[in-house]
Amino acid sequence: MTRLAIDGGTPVRDTFLPYGQQWIDDEDINEVVKVLKGDYLTTGPKISEFENRLAQYVGSKYAVAVSNGTAALHAACFAAGIEKGDEVITTPLTFAASANCILYQGGKPIFADIDFDTYNIDPSEIEKNITEKTKAIIPVDFTGQPVDMDRIKDIAEKYGLIVIEDAAHALGAEYKGNKIGSLADMTIFSFHPVKHITTGEGGMITTNDEKLYNRLVLFRTHGITRDANRLANKKEGSWYYEQLELGYNYRITDIQCALGISQLNKLDKFIQRRKEIVQKYNNYLKDIDGVILPYQATYAKSSWHLYVIQLELEKFKVGRKIIFEALRAENIGVNVHYIPVYYHPYYQRLGYKKGLCPKAEKFYERALTLPLYPKMEEKDIEDVVTALEKVLNYYRR
Repeated sequence: MTRLAIDGGTPVRDTFLPYGQQWIDDEDINEVVKVLKGDYLTTGPKISEFENRLAQYVGSKYAVAVSNGTAALHAACFAAGIEKGDEVITTPLTFAASANCILYQGGKPIFADIDFDTYNIDPSEIEKNITEKTKAIIPVDFTGQPVDMDRIKDIAEKYGLIVIEDAAHALGAEYKGNKIGSLADMTIFSFHPVKHITTGEGGMITTNDEKLYNRLVLFRTHGITRDANRLANKKEGSWYYEQLELGYNYRITDIQCALGISQLNKLDKFIQRRKEIVQKYNNYLKDIDGVILPYQATYAKSSWHLYVIQLELEKFKVGRKIIFEALRAENIGVNVHYIPVYYHPYYQRLGYKKGLCPKAEKFYERALTLPLYPKMEEKDIEDVVTALEKVLNYYRR
């Protein structure tokens, strides 16, 4: 459908350009077909193969594949022993799952404000929010830029806290030369189609701690085990199993893991293309008045899941909403990441109030996500820039 552009003419693009999209090729399809023709569709060998491959890539001892990124967060909170009465500190600038996982375990999310340069949780704000009830920290590598993990780990060690790194945006990113996935007590990844690699839906938790690993494996399969070393009754036959905990069915399939393995082979290529697009955006947009480009900390190498600019709204006659809709009318699929978690009605009913994290709230009012994914062509990038310039110039004071 052709939308009417702001000047009454035709849009910059004839077709809609999404903000993110998967890359699936014949190699991926062939690997999935092999599984479909094989003996195992689930609980088979492709799962451990995918886990081992990803653990090797990020440099962790263990990896546990689950049905999605939210399941990964939930499993990590379970493994960390989060329970009723516990407080867990996280950022409001994230998808709701980063906080919901705390609630699933009966804990209470505590929101700490962001650093206005990196958009990531501010370690100083974490420490301000620690109480005798605090049990863990869930920092989020927003847009793919790693958090300042050394400072966060120092705080965690000082107060005896567990760190669960939400790296759903950050597969392939680096912190001080180390791949994200081996630095926190547990790190979670997501394989949703807009992420760096996809399994359709899927997630992973990595850890170097064997006890946490064993709890994660137990949790994803109803809390049930066949491991003879963990059974209370060791006299039964090899068919025997026991439920040790109240777990969930968070299993992933061999079909998904075959796709994940094939995608992982292309991950570095995907990230390199994302970086090339980011560099082009930076070059095109650096001189546009009213646009603040994303800042990169010297300790981090982002894997660039998202490219988020800020609009200096005081320089325009209209608010972000109108600019957003005008870009959509140009067939540019801009988005906004994220509504602060405690803005949602559910969290408001729990007693959270606006004004809790002023920097995150200010950022949300001005943030705009531009399309970014490896399949974008040069014309796509140019169309985004052309449309952005057109709209901003139209509404400039």
